[in-house]
Amino acid sequence: MSEENMNNTAVEHEYGADQIQILEGLEAVRKRPGMYIGTTSSRGLHHLVYEIVDNAVDEALAGFCDTIDVTINEDNSITVIDNGRGIPVGINHKAGIPAVEVVFTILHAGGKFGGGGYKVSGGLHGVGASVVNALSDWLEVKVYKDGKIYQQRYERGHVCYPLKEIGTCEKEQTGTTVTFKPDETIFTETTVYEFDVLKQRLREMAFLTKGLHIILRDLRVEEDQKPVEREFHYEGGIKEFVSYLNRSKKPLYDDVIYFEGTKYFEVVKEDEKVEVPLQVEVAFQHNDGYTENVECFANNINTPGGGMHLTGFKNALTKTFNDYAKKNKILKDNDASLSGEDIREGITAIISVKIENPQFEGQTKDKLGNTEARSAVDSVVTESLTLYLEQNPNIAKLICEKSLLAQRARE
Repeated sequence: MSEENMNNTAVEHEYGADQIQILEGLEAVRKRPGMYIGTTSSRGLHHLVYEIVDNAVDEALAGFCDTIDVTINEDNSITVIDNGRGIPVGINHKAGIPAVEVVFTILHAGGKFGGGGYKVSGGLHGVGASVVNALSDWLEVKVYKDGKIYQQRYERGHVCYPLKEIGTCEKEQTGTTVTFKPDETIFTETTVYEFDVLKQRLREMAFLTKGLHIILRDLRVEEDQKPVEREFHYEGGIKEFVSYLNRSKKPLYDDVIYFEGTKYFEVVKEDEKVEVPLQVEVAFQHNDGYTENVECFANNINTPGGGMHLTGFKNALTKTFNDYAKKNKILKDNDASLSGEDIREGITAIISVKIENPQFEGQTKDKLGNTEARSAVDSVVTESLTLYLEQNPNIAKLICEKSLLAQRARE
């Protein structure tokens, strides 16, 4: 190659400091949406709704919200209304703009990073609202607070006008209304919401937050038809969830076995040791089938990959049933122990933990990594289940016998 040619290619491929691109703010989200919502297919489209609803559920977990209203509008935009405290509208001194604008326009901003706004929350990467904003054609937020109504609109993540006061409301009325329309240049596969997909996820959220009302309505109907509407509200929480999952099966016993407990862990915050709570809720019931159906949640977020809370549950179940079977001579001294799989045959279980600083593996929050969740679930289940089996020997015997049958069949 001649020197001249070499020089030509050298100039074309120059790689200097200025070739490193910095994607400002929400541009990064629009450029690489998959990093933030997993995919731009139908699943990612529905994920936008969950991000906004998660924020409202966090208000419910904190004790400030009891109703969340989700509407699919005629144009496939979504409106989510909650009666929580309303996103703060005061100026955030660090950013120099109203807090609500920070929430919707700045990545990794929110009340979930230990500022005292939330004890536990599902939306914890602080990217939820801003990512939804970035991936929407437009988004409008209204905040009801201190007798006033505030509004701001964004288009593809850009602020259309400063936060403004647009009216007054009753002093007692508080909450946030968010309406957004997904951007079809990002969601090229579909921008049409499926009622049944949203219904399933919102029902799940209502089971996991007992007492919370969630209303889902679909306005995309013919002119002479009424909107489709479903309301979810479960005072029994995850006990009702197990009954619901077992509805088409024949339960082995009538009870849904339920335990809850709180364990405290020492963590270091700002150079001092503080105790933080970890709440555990577990419900299960065996049916006469052979498949195991265990669903786990951390701060109301489904962790299909399982994680430490699932490990703790499995350990406790295996250990406690084996101890009981040996103590009550259901298993003889030289018999092989029951395996976890045998004990879990035909089980339907829900494990739900609420934890202050959950560590999920991956942005899509597939698996819980906190080791303290393992020991918390293990100890709550071991203590409560040991007591339960002693008080309910008939049920204990039924489960042990089913496990023994499973063991024999496997061998």
